Amino acid sequence: MIGIVDYGRGNLRSVEKAFEKLGFSAEIMESPEKLTGTAGVILPGVGAFADAMDALAKGGWLDPLKQYVQSGKPFLGICLGMQLLFEIGEEHGEHAGLGFLKGRVVKFPPGLKIPHMGWNTLNVVRPNRLCENIPNHSYFYFVHSYFAQPVDRDCIAGISEYGLEFPALVGKDNVWGAQFHPEKSSPWGLVMLDNFGEWVKNQ
Repeated sequence: MIGIVDYGRGNLRSVEKAFEKLGFSAEIMESPEKLTGTAGVILPGVGAFADAMDALAKGGWLDPLKQYVQSGKPFLGICLGMQLLFEIGEEHGEHAGLGFLKGRVVKFPPGLKIPHMGWNTLNVVRPNRLCENIPNHSYFYFVHSYFAQPVDRDCIAGISEYGLEFPALVGKDNVWGAQFHPEKSSPWGLVMLDNFGEWVKNQ
């Protein structure tokens, strides 16, 4: 079972439908108690960093998510969900993130039209299980105004370019994040979600 965290800030149904299309069992989880029955977790996200963290806190998700990550089971953040994996977000001031990965999330520099929205290529800079069977420089769908700056550059698995190079796929051990929306990035986004599903199934 793949659990999709419902904290009121994500495009949940499209992620669920993508896994169902691929033949994986997925469930939208409205409470942290359901984490115990999952073998992998998706943290989606749309909106502002601080608002999302506040919603996770009010929903009682913070400690259960940290405990889940510590269990070693596969964990994937999507779009804002990827940004929340880091320690600090700079949207409307500095705000604490989940801290699963070291670094901060910053705004694209002045002069660039934001949000960065539409199709862009993913340059895979580190072989990883999520990108298996995906040609390098394949297109994925992005919508974001902020990007991650990891402390540990080794966690960067894929980069894209929008005025500057930015991390588009990050991961360390069981914690991974995609800045783009794989559920909206057919066909290669579905391949990535299939890779995640196979990881969950075969762990």
